[in-house]
Amino acid sequence: MDGMRTHYASDITPEMDGDTVTVAGWIHETRDLGGICFIVLRDREGFMQITMVKKKTDSALFEKGKRLNRESVILVTGAVAGAKQAPRGYEIIPQSLDVLSESDSPLPMDITGKVGADIDTRLDSRFIDLRRRRMLAIFTVRHHVLKAVRSFLESEGFIEINTPKVVATATEGGTALFPITYFNKEAFLNQSPQLYKQLMMAAGLDRVYEIGAIFRAEEHDTLRHLNEATSIDIEASFMDQLDVMDILERMVHAAYAHVSESCAQQLNDLGVELTIPELPFRRVTYDDALEIALGCGHEIEWGDDFGTAAERAIGNAIGEHYFLVDWPTEIKPYYTQPYDDRPPYSKSFDLMHPRMELASGSQRVHLHDLLRQRIEACGLNPDGFDFYLKAFGYGMPPHAGWGIGAERLVMTMIEIENIRDVVLFPRDRKRLSP
Repeated sequence: MDGMRTHYASDITPEMDGDTVTVAGWIHETRDLGGICFIVLRDREGFMQITMVKKKTDSALFEKGKRLNRESVILVTGAVAGAKQAPRGYEIIPQSLDVLSESDSPLPMDITGKVGADIDTRLDSRFIDLRRRRMLAIFTVRHHVLKAVRSFLESEGFIEINTPKVVATATEGGTALFPITYFNKEAFLNQSPQLYKQLMMAAGLDRVYEIGAIFRAEEHDTLRHLNEATSIDIEASFMDQLDVMDILERMVHAAYAHVSESCAQQLNDLGVELTIPELPFRRVTYDDALEIALGCGHEIEWGDDFGTAAERAIGNAIGEHYFLVDWPTEIKPYYTQPYDDRPPYSKSFDLMHPRMELASGSQRVHLHDLLRQRIEACGLNPDGFDFYLKAFGYGMPPHAGWGIGAERLVMTMIEIENIRDVVLFPRDRKRLSP
């Protein structure tokens, strides 16, 4: 290994007894028993026990090790010795110990898990919170989810794109926008890459995906909403809603399978037994879901969206991932294609986990005149969408797509309750720092 150290915790085995290694990390705990002192050193891969025996260890090194504060960063060179009682079955007998950065005391919060901390305390000192094994496990899983997503989509012929996050027009209308000053003009943080990924269909890129930030100025204060989130989006030409639903369910299945194979230690740290969802996912029409909600005592009119309680009741009844399909056209965005033979219904879907909505998608309107009519029907001014509508006048293929929330995919996969735990530095209506 290049750099100061030669090994991570996971690189060392008891069979390396007698080998000299150099390790580095944070002091997780110290135990001073008088004649013997243990330092539990933590790096990205786990814990290592540094054992100093007063009668055998250099006196200056022994005294230096005893007085160090928890969370100080140290570099240790020493000999590996098999020890069944130690983490990973070995300990390191130090020959040298360098203090690279000494930590202040007391700590803003406890790292060991012996003393709990509320979410605000943790987020205020996020750099410390992220040192916990649980948090490291969460973000390692998140990394592998996104790795699996990219690998799967590229195997399906998709090209990764990056669309603007500062825009002049609201993607879906409404008031859930963050206005910003862009020189002498009004602009907004983008709600979605929707318009731009559709333009890529006009450009002939055929199949595109993006993993990027989206911004919604909604005053939520829940465990599953944020004002800045990460969306995984695709758009594909010459496909309908059924085609992209097939891609979506296979992608989710692939992400679960990859995490199950690659993250055994992290799943163990989180106490999660991962169940890979079976394919294909069940399809439930809006009308059938409405019947389930009404049967559970929820008062909903046809054409209404499902509230949280009704959504949860439907999820409990289904009990697995499912697609909620054929939504009323009037409650879906203007770019959603209505059925030709039954215009009140649209070629749309949501991907649902029993706990919450994960994704939304549809076949898109690809004919210029119909799209303009749909924009007007949604109470929007087509003139504000000139750059978007223009592309539909010069040969736009039929196309479909979806967007899935990366955070929701991760939190439902590994049973996390609060969405803030799967985002490094969450942004909600109360928090702009750190």
